[in-house]
Formats: sequence, structure tokens, C-alpha cells
Amino acid sequence: MAKVGIVMGSDSDMPVMAKAADILEKLGIEFEMKIISAHREPDVFFSYAKSAEEKGFKVIIAGAGMAAHLPGMCAAIFPMPVIGIPMHTSSLGGRDSLYSIVQMPSGIPVATVAINGGANAGLLAAKILATSDDEILKRLKEYSAKLAAQVEEKDRRLQETGYRNY
Repeated sequence: MAKVGIVMGSDSDMPVMAKAADILEKLGIEFEMKIISAHREPDVFFSYAKSAEEKGFKVIIAGAGMAAHLPGMCAAIFPMPVIGIPMHTSSLGGRDSLYSIVQMPSGIPVATVAINGGANAGLLAAKILATSDDEILKRLKEYSAKLAAQVEEKDRRLQETGYRNY
């Protein structure tokens, strides 16, 4: 059963949202991914958000650009955590999306990652799930150890070759 719902307003968001899915896949966390426009398909959106808890979702990752209503509307309906990913936009560079997601009214929180922050959204979802799942916690610790090992290897190469030959 999918524990995380990943939803985006447009297929143009797929490169960023795929990064969240990739992280969840690496950590062995099941997810469902959908393209739903809250503005163009309000009935489909409401059905999705209202049924997410029944489907077993514990977290929703919602990506949106411009007016970026999708994460906030998910949070208004879904009773568990929602993580918003603001999408980069050509008009305002994603600041419009960021402000729309992060400036939610009191009582309707949306955790917000960086503009185009798909990988961090996946990691944040995993960390939320890890609070009640020791196996996910173990895999997160292993993931972090691999990241640290990569940095140590890069430093080893730097020390061996010097910065001019790196």
C-alpha cells in the first residue's frame, strides 16, 4: 500500500517530482504519483484529497507553480502532513510559487522545500514516516552514511591531487 501520494498540477513538473519519487524508491517507500489540476479538474482533485487517507497515505508531496494552490488545498482536506514543492517559473523564477505555498493561513500548515526541491521533499517525507517505522529509519541512516562517504572520498582525492589538479 502506498504511504506517500505525489501529486503535481502539470506534466511539466515531472522532472522535479521524479526526484522525490527516486528518493522514495531508493528508500523502499511505496508511493502513488498523479497529475491533477486543482483549477482545471476541481472534482477530480477533491476526490483525490478526500480519499488519500483511505488509501493509506501518511504524507502527500504536492508540487505546483505560479499560483501554487495544489499543496495548500491538499493540506486543507488531507489531515496528515503535506509537503509543498514550489516550481521554478519563467515569470518570477519560482518566487510566486514559493510565496503561495509557504504563506498558508494559520491552521493549514504546508511544509515547504526549496524551489524545485524534489529530492528534499522525498527525504522529508521519509523522515516523517521514520518517526513510526524503524525500517525506514534504518534505511535513512544508511542513505546519510553513503552521502558522508561520498564527501570523504572527494576530500581524499583533493588531498591527494591538490586543488589545481582536482
